[in-house]
Amino acid sequence: MALVFVQFRCTPGTTYAVADAIWDREVVSEMYSTSGDYDLIAKVYIPDDQDSGHYLSSKLFDIPDIQRTLTTMTFKAF
Repeated sequence: MALVFVQFRCTPGTTYAVADAIWDREVVSEMYSTSGDYDLIAKVYIPDDQDSGHYLSSKLFDIPDIQRTLTTMTFKAF
């Protein structure tokens, strides 16, 4: 499994609704609210047989009131 972190910027006033919608899809293993340019960050494990971009697009990125995302890929370096 590949591990990615996805940050979400939400339409103002919709962060809780977006967080609930993300969590209800049962795709993320952890999710937190954050300060700064993005409102939420989620930890997502991508199955080995899935393309990361297609997986995230089909599972998460169609949720209303997500204005922008930032995906950070991780690599086993140690």
